[in-house]
Amino acid sequence: MPSKTSVSQIFEIPKFYYFKSGNDYSGSVGNFSYKIITKEKMKVLTWHGRLCSMKATIENEKEFDLTEQGFAEMVKWIEEKCSE
Repeated sequence: MPSKTSVSQIFEIPKFYYFKSGNDYSGSVGNFSYKIITKEKMKVLTWHGRLCSMKATIENEKEFDLTEQGFAEMVKWIEEKCSE
C-alpha cells in the first residue's frame, strides 16, 4: 500500500519536486515495472517482469512535460498501463 507521501493510489511515486530536481525513479507492483527518467521531460518506460529496464523488453514508452500538469498526466498513464 502506498505511503502518505505517494501521489498514486497504486505505486510509491514521490511528489513532483523530486522529478523537478532531476531525479530518476523506478518501481513495480506485482509483475508490472516502470522507470521514470528525468531530463528536459519525464520519459516513462513500462514492462512486465522482474528484470531491470536495461535487460527487459520495454512494452510502453512515453514522454511527459516536466510540469505539474505533465506529472499528473504521467501518474495517470502509469496507473492505466498497470491496469491493462
